[in-house]
Amino acid sequence: MSEDLLIAKISHGFDHLDADGDGLLTEQDHVLMGRSVARSLGHPTDSAEERRIVDAYLAIWREVHLPLLPSGAKAISRAQFLESTAALADDPAAADAVLGGLGRAYLAVADADGNGQVDADEFFAFQRGHFPHLRRIDADTAFAHLDRDGDGALSPEEFVTAIVEYWSSRDPQAPGNWWTGSPQGNPDPTTL
Repeated sequence: MSEDLLIAKISHGFDHLDADGDGLLTEQDHVLMGRSVARSLGHPTDSAEERRIVDAYLAIWREVHLPLLPSGAKAISRAQFLESTAALADDPAAADAVLGGLGRAYLAVADADGNGQVDADEFFAFQRGHFPHLRRIDADTAFAHLDRDGDGALSPEEFVTAIVEYWSSRDPQAPGNWWTGSPQGNPDPTTL
């Protein structure tokens, strides 16, 4: 069951990272995600902030994904993504390095006011850029699970831990399972 949970989360995540829906994760998907997140955070098209966010997503492509691809490859298939991401569950050091790096890059984007943490409004705006159908009520419920100390903000540690748990934990009780707005990556919590 826990392996099914992990694969379901990774699959759900891939569906949204594949921004153009072609079944491959590419550099262009990262551009599209960056633009979507910038819009969700309220930045105008072609603004300096949009360019900064797109550049952050392109850095994720270059620094997180490309080094894991065979020489000359320009895309990651769903099967490759599922296999390589699921393997991180068995290597906590690699999960922390890869997913922690991803989390810190995301934090730099999500922390719109630059105060070093992510509040509920920033979390919703950031996540809505990735998950366009995310409802505010679901984002707020997820945020409550991720805010482990209950102080009303996600510290850098809480934010990064949520990402690492979402992509690599097999524990059905891990708070990070709520990263996408509902537990275990399921878009409809009523079906659990």
